[in-house]
Amino acid sequence: MHVVTRPSEPFRIAGGALEVHCVPAARDNLVWLLVCAKSGEAAAVDGPSAEEALAWCEARGLRLTTLLNTHTHGDHIGINLGLQERGLLQSMRVIGAASRASEIPGLTQPVGEGDTIRIGGAEAQVWLTEGHIDGHLSYVFDGAVFCGDTLFTGGCGYLFDGPPEAMFRSLRRLSTLPPETRVCCAHEYTQDNLRFAWSIEPGNPALAERIRRVWATRSRGGCAVPSTIGEERATNPFLRTAASGLRAAVEAAVGHSIVGEADMFAATRALKDRKLYRSLDEGRLPLG
Repeated sequence: MHVVTRPSEPFRIAGGALEVHCVPAARDNLVWLLVCAKSGEAAAVDGPSAEEALAWCEARGLRLTTLLNTHTHGDHIGINLGLQERGLLQSMRVIGAASRASEIPGLTQPVGEGDTIRIGGAEAQVWLTEGHIDGHLSYVFDGAVFCGDTLFTGGCGYLFDGPPEAMFRSLRRLSTLPPETRVCCAHEYTQDNLRFAWSIEPGNPALAERIRRVWATRSRGGCAVPSTIGEERATNPFLRTAASGLRAAVEAAVGHSIVGEADMFAATRALKDRKLYRSLDEGRLPLG
């Protein structure tokens, strides 16, 4: 069963040209469907399988015509394979990283850093946002960024390929987007990420407020994704490498001083990877 039983409501981006739907898949994946307001054609961003997106489209009279792949992990290109098994992939437009072309089933439009794509009446910039995996792309529309496993709500992805400096640069770049930009990541990990954030920055009032709101949403089966860039700047520890209180807490935890922000990011990511925060008693969270 998926952790989300009540998906986020659809919203409009790109001046209303696209309607964005959040489709739960597998256990915690989120497939994003970008629906052209004029034609009803839909583009799916990633997915572990095809059935969820196809069922969503069928129930709403939409036609899936396009795939956008952020990276090549199995729970992101599984949708390609599922469509291929059904004999549907050959008629699809498939957009993905030119540098990983041999790993993306059905790729028809190889893209890379600085390219522009169009979905319906909307245009997006392609950004190379590596760190999680080499060749990872984010698709930046007016009003939303589809960032796969780079920036998560309250966190960031594992550094499978790294190095930490690459992920730091990617996150720093994403943080420059307008504060109202919706962060459409590929997993619902918000509570786990915010639990870690609170373990190292319990003096952050914006984080306390976010935790109360997210826990209330998730208690009803709701989805805390998307967030916004502004919210991430205020509460996501991986975007707050210059915050003095956070630095002091991380330095105390790792047992040594930290000089630059890139090193601060690396130390914070390594600290989260230890997973000690998961033993944090629920009563120490600001839920009252």
